[in-house]
Amino acid sequence: MNFNHNSIEKYKLENDLDVVLYRDNDIPLVTVNLWYKVGSASEVKEKTGLTHLFEHMMFQGSKNVNKGEHFKYIQEAGGMSNASTNFDRTNYYEKVPSNFVDLALWLESDRMGFFIDALTQEKLSNQIDVIKNERLERYDNQPYGLAWETILSNLFSEEHPYHAPTIGWMEDILNYNLDDVATFFRTHYNPSNASLVVAGDIEFESVKAKIENYFGKISSIQMGNKDYEIEATLKETKRIILQDNVQLERLYLCWKSQKYFEKMDDASEFLSDLLAGSKNGRLHKELVFDKQVAISVSSFQFSGKHDGFFGIIVTAKPGISLDFLKTEVFKILEEIFKNGITERERIRSLNGIKSGFIFALQNMNTLADRFNHYNFYLDNPNGFDFDINRFESLTNDEIKEAAQLYLNQPFIELHIIPNKNT
Repeated sequence: MNFNHNSIEKYKLENDLDVVLYRDNDIPLVTVNLWYKVGSASEVKEKTGLTHLFEHMMFQGSKNVNKGEHFKYIQEAGGMSNASTNFDRTNYYEKVPSNFVDLALWLESDRMGFFIDALTQEKLSNQIDVIKNERLERYDNQPYGLAWETILSNLFSEEHPYHAPTIGWMEDILNYNLDDVATFFRTHYNPSNASLVVAGDIEFESVKAKIENYFGKISSIQMGNKDYEIEATLKETKRIILQDNVQLERLYLCWKSQKYFEKMDDASEFLSDLLAGSKNGRLHKELVFDKQVAISVSSFQFSGKHDGFFGIIVTAKPGISLDFLKTEVFKILEEIFKNGITERERIRSLNGIKSGFIFALQNMNTLADRFNHYNFYLDNPNGFDFDINRFESLTNDEIKEAAQLYLNQPFIELHIIPNKNT
């Protein structure tokens, strides 16, 4: 996981834009990866989903780029462009042949500096319709589609930054106005709240001059740190029954856990892999193969800037009760807590986690995104060694402690069952 020190450089422009450069001249491609340090956690009540709205709106044109031309220019250059949103950040990126790096930098700088100049009610109304239909298709009318917003809105209080779904509540989506959009943009979409990674076939001094030319004159505002009053623990277990248009019953168990790189974050991620990261995972082997009482099993640790949550999902075979499956899950957690794990299990999970790191190093898009990820959470874009070393140094006792955490604290228990009329 070591990088040549001379291949990575981090610095700031005078307007406080974070810049990370990574040079790899083996392939004539460049990735421009821009993180705005704003996600759904930055939204306020009755204005949920604005961050996700911007994932769409930022492709609707800016002062010098007409609607639809961002994708057109990148595609004509033989590149690709996309964006994503989560609780903590919004990410925009382009991968282009290295002789088109100016194009990618210009497009990102134009919408950072001059998005408001091209904002219209027609564009906003169009994207409200798009997002409304996206929410209907992916959440409201999708089997099991309301599971996670049901869980998180019960796991986290209304004041918590992770309470609302990233896409937003439908009532809020339908009531966005131009003032909401303009205010949100001016507050969050400026250099002091952004981190730019340029990675690939570049020369440092040349690309620095380009970045200064395109971004250096964009003005910034100083971002105030928003303080959250986060409830330390869920006070009691909540059992929720949700009828849905599904054929198979599904059990969700979810606990509050740890922030990124907080103590036990690594142990929780390791535990999730041990349980269901492969066909040999304890839950998968026990419930799907040996006892054949489940169709599928998955487990995960989500870590964020403000909080985290740990989840286990089991889809039941017909005729198998979800209460029975819950009992089986807790038996396996209890077994890990009491007796720990085998060396074979430890090596298998560690190898699986390492393979994810290696994969990230093979693709310039994922590598650039990792630089921004580490820069955001660790203030160090080259956090690869630190990250993987956490897992290599985990002990059996720490894995047992993670299992104990989820045995002993309250959780959300969601049962999704078929509608009675279907």
